[in-house]
Amino acid sequence: MSLLDLQDLRVSFGGHEVVKGVSLQMHPGEKLALVGESGSGKTITALSLLGLVPQARTSGKALLEGRDLLGMTEPELRQVRGGEVAMVFQEPMTALNPLMTVGDQVAEVFNQKRLLTHDESIVHAIDLLNSVGLPDPAQKARSYPHQLSGGQRQRVVIAMALASRPKLLLADEPTTALDVSLRGQILGLVAELQRQHGMAVLLITHDLQMVKRFADRVAVMERGVVVEQGRVADVFAHPQHPYTRQLLDSRPERDPLAVAQTPATGEPPLAGQAVRVAYPVPLPGWRGWFRRGAAVALHGADFVLPRGCTLGVVGESGSGKSTLALAALDLLPFEGDLRVGGQPWAKPIAAKRAQRRQVQVVFQDPFSSLSPRMTVEQIVSEGLLVHAPHLGAEARQAQVVEALKEVGLLTADATPADGLTRQWLSRYPHEFSGGQRQRLAIARALVVQPDVLVLDEPTSALDVTVQKQVLQLLQRLQRERGLSYLLITHDMGVIRAMAHHVMVLQAGRVVEAGPWQAVLDKPENPYTQALVAASSG
Repeated sequence: MSLLDLQDLRVSFGGHEVVKGVSLQMHPGEKLALVGESGSGKTITALSLLGLVPQARTSGKALLEGRDLLGMTEPELRQVRGGEVAMVFQEPMTALNPLMTVGDQVAEVFNQKRLLTHDESIVHAIDLLNSVGLPDPAQKARSYPHQLSGGQRQRVVIAMALASRPKLLLADEPTTALDVSLRGQILGLVAELQRQHGMAVLLITHDLQMVKRFADRVAVMERGVVVEQGRVADVFAHPQHPYTRQLLDSRPERDPLAVAQTPATGEPPLAGQAVRVAYPVPLPGWRGWFRRGAAVALHGADFVLPRGCTLGVVGESGSGKSTLALAALDLLPFEGDLRVGGQPWAKPIAAKRAQRRQVQVVFQDPFSSLSPRMTVEQIVSEGLLVHAPHLGAEARQAQVVEALKEVGLLTADATPADGLTRQWLSRYPHEFSGGQRQRLAIARALVVQPDVLVLDEPTSALDVTVQKQVLQLLQRLQRERGLSYLLITHDMGVIRAMAHHVMVLQAGRVVEAGPWQAVLDKPENPYTQALVAASSG
């Protein structure tokens, strides 16, 4: 008998069907990957099994060892949730209670599902935290979620899911928010625990490299329909459906015209020498009454960003990547020498404003970086109000339209007078897809004609096909405008596609730097070697 048997599963909201007749089977101890882009229905499929989709109408059958989950009452489902079927959510910080220690949260599962006393539950919780690789588990059990790193929080969530010894683990994008080396660690941990406990794992992801390394079988979803399924090796080697081939062909690709670096002329748009960033921290004991210590986040980084080139900065969380980006934008106090177009960052605000026009930023998550209360026209024209206050309303609108055309949100023949264009300008960010919002964020940065774009994980929140489109857009803009990019990322595939030079940060120090091919193909530092190995699987 199969462990899980989905038969013609359908899920709809208000008459609109989002999961359309999904049929899947899973056997005990099997690892199945459910793959697809955002909106394909893969997460809704998993959540509907446990009745976790409010206001959804479900039909079909979801048989767990012969029992139909869709026909269970709420008390019956409550026994299944976290017991026979457990779930690991994508973002551990939102899955954990910020007001409880992580030890108490894991112990709560033992107390509720296995009916142990509080003291017994705490002992078992510490043992389980140790088994998932959390360092110093007794001490970490007394910590709150915000006191742990992203990888440590994800280990806690996995421990909570395993506390009830489930037969089936639903893992919803369990490593998307983690660095490449942590992804490998968490993936290896889940695989090892799966072997030890003999449970089945349904992995929900859009990371095809993860699927290749982890799963036994794969099912591909498009718009609520499973379009292809089979053994991972077979599907990857001989994809039958066009959508599967599209996903497999969506790896970041380097623009052939970008391989040959444009010779740099004149002063580099951005350069730093001995850039150091430190944060004040309290000293322990009575010394903290009189003075404060310093936690150094960036130790004397040297870099040069030539015109028309991309400097890729890679490293794990806490390595100092984002600190370097914020210092380059003059948004953090720093020591050393940072120059924009050959000139140090000015102190007077009026003098600094011209330099701020030269260096713009595109953030990781376009949804949180765009104001939900502003229209497209207001968002894109905001920089012009600061850096080109002499422009009238019509001139500003014309420049906004040109910027939107440049990033592919409007057609080449669009004009401000068009009804369709006016409609676009009056829309709000929530009315766009993730890829469109990121293009909107790029347009906002481009409209003031900058020399440098600081790209902070610009594609990590996007699906693989959209990621490829945004990278192609950035490469084209660099070619046409001669833009320089300071690219912050932990994705080596993005670095291979975009970077001319690479700088590797570890614990705030530059451990390796040089041309992209030398650093990625023949890394000398062990840390760089580990990052490259983790990204290649």
